[in-house]
Amino acid sequence: MFALMFTKRIFLRLTIASALISINWLVYIWATNNGHVVEAALGYYINPLFIIAFGVILLKEKLRKLQWLAVGMGALGVLVLTFDYGRLPWIALTLAASWGSYGLIKKRLNLGALEGLAIETLISFIPYAGFLFYLGSRGEGQWGNNLGLTLLLTAAGAVTAIPLLLFNGAATRLPYSTLGLLQYITPTLQFSIGVWINHEAMPAARWVGFLIIWCALVALAFDLVKSTNTVNN
Repeated sequence: MFALMFTKRIFLRLTIASALISINWLVYIWATNNGHVVEAALGYYINPLFIIAFGVILLKEKLRKLQWLAVGMGALGVLVLTFDYGRLPWIALTLAASWGSYGLIKKRLNLGALEGLAIETLISFIPYAGFLFYLGSRGEGQWGNNLGLTLLLTAAGAVTAIPLLLFNGAATRLPYSTLGLLQYITPTLQFSIGVWINHEAMPAARWVGFLIIWCALVALAFDLVKSTNTVNN
C-alpha cells in the first residue's frame, strides 16, 4: 500500500478518486437529511447510463442498439423530471456523475480493493479529521456526547466501508451483467424508503419520469444478459 502511495501517478489519481467519492457521500448525506431521498435514488438509477456515456465519450466504446435505446430513454426521463421539478435534478446528476467518474478512475488504475480503498480513506482522513477537531474545539462535536448517537456514527463507518470493499471485490469475480443488475437493488430500496416511509411527494409527472427510466434500465439489463449469454456460448 505504501509503495503505491509513493507512486506519483497512482497517488494523484487516488486523490481525485477520494475527492469524487467524498462529493458523492456528502451530497447523498445532505439529500437524505433534507427530504430528497427519492432524487438520490434517481441518481443511482441513472448511474449505469452515465457509465455507458463515459465509455462512449472517453473510452471510445461502441454501443449496441438496445444500449442506444436505453441512453435515449434515460435522457428523456431526466427531461421529464427536470420539467416536473422546475429545475435540473442536480442531486441525482451529481451523484451519478461523481460515482461514475470514481468507477472510471478505479477501472483504469486496476488496483486491489483493499489497497486502493485504504489509500483513498487515508487521503480523505486528513481534511475530515481537521474539520472534526475544529467542531470539537467549538463545542459542536457529536461523537462521544451521547452513547446512542456515538454508536450510530461509529456503525456508519462500517456500514459504508464493508459494502464498498465487497463491491470492489465482486467487480473482479462476477459477470458484468450480474454486477449491473445487482446495483439496481440500492436505488430501489432508497426509492421505497423515500416514498413509503418518508412520504416524499410523488406527483404524476414524477412517476412518469421514473417509469421511463425504469424502462430504460430494463432495456439495458436485457442487453447485458443477452450479450453475456452470446459471449458464453
